[in-house]
Amino acid sequence: MNPKAVPTEAESADIRAIESVVATVERTQRAKDAEGFLTLFHPDALWTTAHGKVLLGLDAIAAFTRAVLPDAVWDGDVTYEVAHTRFLRPDVAAVKVRQVYRSAEGDTEGTPLYVMTKQADGRWLLHAGQNTEVRRE
Repeated sequence: MNPKAVPTEAESADIRAIESVVATVERTQRAKDAEGFLTLFHPDALWTTAHGKVLLGLDAIAAFTRAVLPDAVWDGDVTYEVAHTRFLRPDVAAVKVRQVYRSAEGDTEGTPLYVMTKQADGRWLLHAGQNTEVRRE
């Protein structure tokens, strides 16, 4: 979709569905809900954490998430906001996200890029993700 073009009705519905997935990422991260988070992934997903750990496939993503997320320590809040969606095909979208962890020590930010695919049942799933920590210097 051209950034200046008005989205079609179908694209608008898909954008809302994609935003719902990102909102679920936020909700499950806040709740440290590994199982809820894992429902968002395609079985063949490729995921790279903000610290460069590469996870290939849902089994690897699940093992990492179950080990790390429930015990994650942060004393603030986290938000995820869709910054931009670009449809590569009607069933594939590149989604730029703004991720902010707020705490008493100060905010930290990530800038994930999600590649999402639309399934035959209409659900959008995370198929590839690359998170990058934003460093302030």
